[in-house]
Amino acid sequence: MVDPARLAHLRGLEAHLRAHIRGQDHALPRIAAAFVRGGLGLAAPDRPRASFLFVGPTGSGKTETFACVTDYVFGAGRLVVFDMSEYQDKSAVNKLLGEDRGDMGLLGRALAAVSAGGVLFDEMEKAHPLVMDLFLQILWNGRITVATGRVFEFANYFVGFTSNLGATEAMRMEHSKFASIEQAVLRRVEQTLRPELLGRIDDKIVFARLSSDVQREICALEIAKETARLRGLGYDLEISREAVEFLVREGFHPQLGARPLRKAVERLLQDAVARDLFATGVGCGRIEVDAKFSRLSIRRN
Repeated sequence: MVDPARLAHLRGLEAHLRAHIRGQDHALPRIAAAFVRGGLGLAAPDRPRASFLFVGPTGSGKTETFACVTDYVFGAGRLVVFDMSEYQDKSAVNKLLGEDRGDMGLLGRALAAVSAGGVLFDEMEKAHPLVMDLFLQILWNGRITVATGRVFEFANYFVGFTSNLGATEAMRMEHSKFASIEQAVLRRVEQTLRPELLGRIDDKIVFARLSSDVQREICALEIAKETARLRGLGYDLEISREAVEFLVREGFHPQLGARPLRKAVERLLQDAVARDLFATGVGCGRIEVDAKFSRLSIRRN
């Protein structure tokens, strides 16, 4: 019998995703439904609770989405991320599974520390072919054996892969319908990744390029997040409309998506606080645009 509180929590998952992820409304119901099935214990017990491949342009929210849904379902600190650009040579499997009987490897240590949650392999197309074999084992057998001999089961984990495969095609087709872009991206994925691997991933989801309007929405979310964090440090800020527009302009990038937005918001707001602390020792007030120096500054009535 499912705990009613757990049931109520999972019922709110899709709404939570819609509140935090922008520009991917087509994907959120599918992602939420898979996490709900796994969260309710309905998935097959001999494999991961669900597996995903998120593909599409860089900065479109692939990693952010997987992190957001994992944090909601399990709580903070239950996501393990591996950057596959660091696992491109023959030593990659040993790094993950261990060098000898005294070494569990990075993957083994991560799973030992997090007994249930999400495991994300970022930019998976960059992984060495031997690591791809490891992915096959995880998805099909639902387990791995590390160098110490310890066996780790994946029945309590959601497994995610991200890839920028097809991103070039998606950017070239910016004026096309999303259905056409989706087909082109998935065709590129099928041409690059092994069919036996793709066949074992539960859902392949193409993320859309972020429009300027969507990036504006994301900027507002990042401003709210950063001002709340700074408020927790004792710096209470009010953001003027002009400052919001300044942050949107500074952070917008048509090719790199939302990633530069977050960095711009954090850097420019923190710089404004730092300058005010040096000048007045306060660091609180209304954030406005200092047109003379083309930067943000804090003003008080």
